[in-house]
Amino acid sequence: MIEIQYIFELFGTVVFAISGALAADERQKHDWFGITCFAFITAIGGGTLRDLFLNSYPLVWIADMNVIYAVFAGIFLAGIFYRYFSKLRTTLMLFDTLGIALFTIVGLEKAQSLGANDFISVMMGMFTAVMGGVLRDILINKTPTIFVEEIYATACIAGGIIYLVLDSFGVDRNINFIVSGAMIAIIRIITVKFNLSLPKFYK
Repeated sequence: MIEIQYIFELFGTVVFAISGALAADERQKHDWFGITCFAFITAIGGGTLRDLFLNSYPLVWIADMNVIYAVFAGIFLAGIFYRYFSKLRTTLMLFDTLGIALFTIVGLEKAQSLGANDFISVMMGMFTAVMGGVLRDILINKTPTIFVEEIYATACIAGGIIYLVLDSFGVDRNINFIVSGAMIAIIRIITVKFNLSLPKFYK
């Protein structure tokens, strides 16, 4: 039986590959090779850094070819539906939001399975979710989302904490995955819709 964590990981990889392809082409028209590079960086960058930090080998995308196939599926979908996606101003944000919601919980559980404590597990969940996007944004010469006013990484941390709280109450793991991931997406969408942000470090 396929575990929900694995489904989340593959689906999140597809979503982030789409996000990477759209973000790259939005800034500058790239050929298929360029788009493929950005899609891969966005989709596997966070998970790769997580595995390196946790000393987990082989890296997730090396150990499982389905991750590679998922990236190519995302690129393929982005190419087919590009005209449709490009007409929707919120498309990139929605794909990015769905990606961080899925990857935060996947990364958190991966860290837990390797013996990390709760604090490190939440941080690794956040890293898994946001660092691929950070690498992508740096390469396309854009200020990474986590460094601007939008609540982004904070939503991942909040979702990770919710996951740990529900887990401490014995909530079914599959339900916990869905609820915690949904809360990350909801927090992110609400903060973007109402232009909410964290307080300034100084005024």
